[in-house]
Amino acid sequence: MGEDVDDIEVTLLGVGVDLPSGACVMVLGETGEGRRALPIWIGSVEATAIALEQQGVKPARPLTHDLLKDVLGALDRRLEQVRITDLQEGTFYAELVFDGDVRVSARPSDSVALALRVGVPIHAEEGVLSEAGLIIPDEQEDEVEKSREFLDTVSPEDFAGT
Repeated sequence: MGEDVDDIEVTLLGVGVDLPSGACVMVLGETGEGRRALPIWIGSVEATAIALEQQGVKPARPLTHDLLKDVLGALDRRLEQVRITDLQEGTFYAELVFDGDVRVSARPSDSVALALRVGVPIHAEEGVLSEAGLIIPDEQEDEVEKSREFLDTVSPEDFAGT
């Protein structure tokens, strides 16, 4: 697998609604000893797709991300990782990395929604984390845990109508 040297593995901490603006936000956090969180504002449809997958809810008909997972299986292709690659003028960029080091540009929200369904790692380039990551001080760990607990209680219906 063509893993890039400046990639840091991150995990989805959750999706939620930014209360002042009502916008949906996806928060990625460094794994291991890392202390940075990366908030990325996303659309409500993608937030719902991510929340449904996190909660193990299977819709009656496949969502776009489920369809893409099924197409990959039918074509015998394998998604190996998702990378958050760039931040330009407030817009985040990502890529899907497939077997054979085939790379496809994608939005971070769609990339994470697919990564959750396929079970592949998510990485962010160090430059993106340096520019947009928020350092979580030790004293805020309790607040982070409370935020994770809140995000665990959010339902897809909370995103309807945004």
